[in-house]
Amino acid sequence: MTHTDDGSRTEPTAAENQAGPPEGIPAQMGLDVAAFPGGLRGALEAVLMVVDEPVPELTLAAALEVPLEDVSSALVALEDEYAGAGRGFTLRQVGGGWRMYSRADYAPVVEKFVLDGQQARLTQASLETLAVIAYRQPISRSRVSAVRGVNVDGVVRTLLSRGLIEEVGSEHESGAVLYGTTTYFLERLGLRSLDDLPALAPYLPEVDVLDEIAEAGRG
Repeated sequence: MTHTDDGSRTEPTAAENQAGPPEGIPAQMGLDVAAFPGGLRGALEAVLMVVDEPVPELTLAAALEVPLEDVSSALVALEDEYAGAGRGFTLRQVGGGWRMYSRADYAPVVEKFVLDGQQARLTQASLETLAVIAYRQPISRSRVSAVRGVNVDGVVRTLLSRGLIEEVGSEHESGAVLYGTTTYFLERLGLRSLDDLPALAPYLPEVDVLDEIAEAGRG
């Protein structure tokens, strides 16, 4: 709706109805992040301080009503700024989104504060089972047991309860449940995707897992 010189209102024209926002500008404008003391960077920091999982750039751009490219460049700038200043926290892109993390250099301090000296870590059996699932997913519980040579029912339940793996489907022939790793798994390891997983062999001594997986796949 527009206003005439005499103050009366007229209905918008068809062209006005069809016109959208300029390219790269969000459709709903109502939040001016530039008006805040820290501008876009400060707004991003405020949002990322309260999230408990990585947030995609597109989600941040929509929430702050700013162009996606502005969010992308601001996030990279913040990441570089924190690294250069040696802050106790950092900004990292993992699991398809961005989130604040404590810097790895301060892991002993954080671990002592959170765990109070108690090591709530996965057992060796859990780590080996998780590695098999991560590198061979989707994979059934029986196939994992065949690879490790032991029953893994309890270990799989532990990994499920910790949110590191999830059901991703079922085998067509047997109907057995198939398991794969979660976004939380990537987040905890600081990985962007499964393509960033390191070589498997050095991390599983005493078990030639690659060969056993190959045998299981042919069985």
